[in-house]
Amino acid sequence: MSARDAEARAMLVLRIDDDSDIPVVLVRLGAFLATQGIEASEGARIATATVELATNIVKYAKRGIIRVRALQLGSLRGIEVEAEDKGPGIADVNLALTDSYSTSGSLGLGLPGVRRLMDDFDIRSTVGSGTTVRVRRWMS
Repeated sequence: MSARDAEARAMLVLRIDDDSDIPVVLVRLGAFLATQGIEASEGARIATATVELATNIVKYAKRGIIRVRALQLGSLRGIEVEAEDKGPGIADVNLALTDSYSTSGSLGLGLPGVRRLMDDFDIRSTVGSGTTVRVRRWMS
């Protein structure tokens, strides 16, 4: 399913400027998901993926933006999270999506974990220009 086929119902925009924004993301996202009637278990999946994306922005790009949209596609409801930065970009996206690969000394579970938590995963990255990750979770 593509995002352009789905109708955006509501949107939340979160600026990421440093690691102190991570708890704010969690609180504001939780409130947004509650207004959309998202169950706690689904909300936890979405929050985990979103916090990982926000953490990656701080770690690698220093600043960025996260947009969260409530989607409707026929009888399906969904949440789309888009994380965008103007950081250094990812030289080898396929390698970055490999479990245990890390350029920062972490466990290397971030992007692969986000991909497993969500139904749809799309990443676009250009070295020197930045990275955009768009993920979606669908509920019937």
